[in-house]
Amino acid sequence: MASELSDWTGEDVRLADVDRAIGQLRAATVTENGQPSLRTSVMTHIAWVPEGWVDPARAALSGMAERHPSRAILLLPEPNAGADGIDAVVSLECYAVPGVDREICSEVIELRLRGLRAKAPASIVEPLLISDLPVFLRWRGEPPWGAQELDQLVGVTDRLIVDSTEWDDLPFPYRNLAELFDRTAVSDIAWARTSRWRTLLASLWPDVASVGVIRVTGTRAQALLIAGWLRSRLDRDDIVLEHVEAERLEGIELDGKPAPFPPGDPPIPSDVLSDELERYTRDPIYEAAVLASLQ
Repeated sequence: MASELSDWTGEDVRLADVDRAIGQLRAATVTENGQPSLRTSVMTHIAWVPEGWVDPARAALSGMAERHPSRAILLLPEPNAGADGIDAVVSLECYAVPGVDREICSEVIELRLRGLRAKAPASIVEPLLISDLPVFLRWRGEPPWGAQELDQLVGVTDRLIVDSTEWDDLPFPYRNLAELFDRTAVSDIAWARTSRWRTLLASLWPDVASVGVIRVTGTRAQALLIAGWLRSRLDRDDIVLEHVEAERLEGIELDGKPAPFPPGDPPIPSDVLSDELERYTRDPIYEAAVLASLQ
């Protein structure tokens, strides 16, 4: 369990104030033996969190510091605020390590970007990035394609993590997403949630090679990505997709015959995000599925 620590809160802050607060919180964190906490960050994790996504973003991040010690920077944009400025909340999450007399701590920095500050996020996060460590960007909701804030943050990111289940009017946004493939590695949580089913369908080889119609009961994103995956793997663009809307992936039929249900339980959101934070290279199979979903 994470230790309870005090937060630092500031309004109209400078980035130097945030950095100083991190140092002060760390200096105040010692174990029962008087040992200082260990700083063992393995990445910087940025999250772009528009209004309406704050609670889900915090829930997904909860407890992840133990598995992925990092500096987490939550950017909460308020472009229509009446004044320009940055409000900040800085805290530490610390965990005991068995056999070690020190705790491992991760930093959580929430920055509320008011007014024009929401349009220049890269200049704000760059001084807070940890040198020589990978940078992951989790974008909640559909990105504003072509907007300067997306372009700036992609420019400082090693991997962009999205969830296309959160998007409207699919598959059209996939065209915009595909334009980012050559700029940064991309992960899609909607795709990750189809993993068990893709493994199951692959086990049906060679019968699956002749499928003409695939019927998917799940989210629109999951249905499109599974169909795109099957088309791209079989090199066939004539496979017809039928979609039945559901909150999660509940079943697949191949030419009217139900596929077996894969073993195991669907992963929880924090586990899915945790798995994506362990990937560092492009996923050509996902990229091919995205492009084939547009057929």
